[in-house]
Amino acid sequence: MGPEAKLYKKLTKEWKDFTFTRLENISLLGTPDLLVYNNNRHFFTIELKVTKGKKIRFSPHQIAFHVKHPDNTFIITEALGPRSANRFHMYRGSRILELVERGLELEACSLELDACHLLLSKLGA
Repeated sequence: MGPEAKLYKKLTKEWKDFTFTRLENISLLGTPDLLVYNNNRHFFTIELKVTKGKKIRFSPHQIAFHVKHPDNTFIITEALGPRSANRFHMYRGSRILELVERGLELEACSLELDACHLLLSKLGA
């Protein structure tokens, strides 16, 4: 099992109040990993990324998706390196170009999974 699959399992195990649909899409390249539905009947997408350094790798298709769909899209990263002060970072999809350029140096909208969950739980309220 790859690192992003492990992150997906962690989210589905801890965030029981969300409904997750894993998107494995080979016809629409760049589509985020997850379609999520919260208790406020609100849909959003999450792209999962795992990195050992500060840089986060995105395909041109992933970048294009977030540029075209800046609202209700999120990127959750897990930093595996020993120098990571915070293990989990969440960014809004609208900041994809900054994230490509600055990596984990970019200020996240939420840090750590509990804070990410709280922000996503409030969407659509």
